[in-house]
Amino acid sequence: MIEAAIKEPIWKIRLKLWLRSFRTGWELFRERRLAVFGLGVIIFFAVFGLLYPLYPTVMKNIFWKDDPFGYSTFVPYDPIIGFDPDIMSHPSPPSLRHPLGTDPLGRDILSMIMYSTPREFVLGITAALITVVIGTIIGASCAYYGGVIDTFFMRLADIVMLFPSLALLMVLSAFIDLTLFRLAVIIGMLSGFGSITLVLKAQALTVKVRPFIEAAKSTGASDAYIIFKHIIPNILPLSFLYMMLNVTGAIFTEATLSFLGLANIRMSWGVVIQMAESSGYLMGASIGTYWWLWLPAGACITLLCSAFYFLGRGLEEIVNPRLRKR
Repeated sequence: MIEAAIKEPIWKIRLKLWLRSFRTGWELFRERRLAVFGLGVIIFFAVFGLLYPLYPTVMKNIFWKDDPFGYSTFVPYDPIIGFDPDIMSHPSPPSLRHPLGTDPLGRDILSMIMYSTPREFVLGITAALITVVIGTIIGASCAYYGGVIDTFFMRLADIVMLFPSLALLMVLSAFIDLTLFRLAVIIGMLSGFGSITLVLKAQALTVKVRPFIEAAKSTGASDAYIIFKHIIPNILPLSFLYMMLNVTGAIFTEATLSFLGLANIRMSWGVVIQMAESSGYLMGASIGTYWWLWLPAGACITLLCSAFYFLGRGLEEIVNPRLRKR
């Protein structure tokens, strides 16, 4: 029996341990109903965005144009410059042709929301990844080295947290063309040098004093090897948790900047609401009469941000054993 266990490949042993840990975590996760709801909402929006190319043709102003060689060219509906000429007055209310109606420019709102969904995911996840990479490396390095390096980055984190990120981005929009990718990078960098560094540093300090760190030092392991092979892997679960929570902040920030007209993004949920506001449909009785111009996009922002928050809180109990009920 022992010989069979010894002969078993190490990757199989690691896989079995991972599967056991995954089953335990999943049982804990399922007990958090809001977390399961958040995961379901995220999956729904992921599928919702991927289905945009299959959006029913009757609603997409599809044309077939014959070229000089006798072939037909497929021209799909463009949610940014598209227009439905068959409807006399825009914005038009929801109908079978346009389930969420059209905006003042005659564009189909459902296609605009579907088109924007993958971009919201890209923005949020890119910003969160940059935040986690920066925060994890800096937090682990500060905990390991201490001294001047620790003091410098901790004071930098204090300065970053001192300034409201949204107000800072509004000022930066006057000097930088805030495209989707640039906005994700800036949000990620601002968050990465902020509070996440303090949290991950505190977690890394608990890892630094463990015996296997001293054992690695005694064998002559380099500082980089200890940081990246021993400290960072032990704080990655907490980093992943903060990644989920940072997606929410990135999506909400983009929606706010797009609503204010400070971001150069062709189409997003915030742009949909901004169009309704700039056309005067978010004032007085119009806000209730033309509800389809702002309510679907606003509901998507609220649902997706809440979903990532609920998912993050659900993972918190798995990452931090002290919070477990059993």
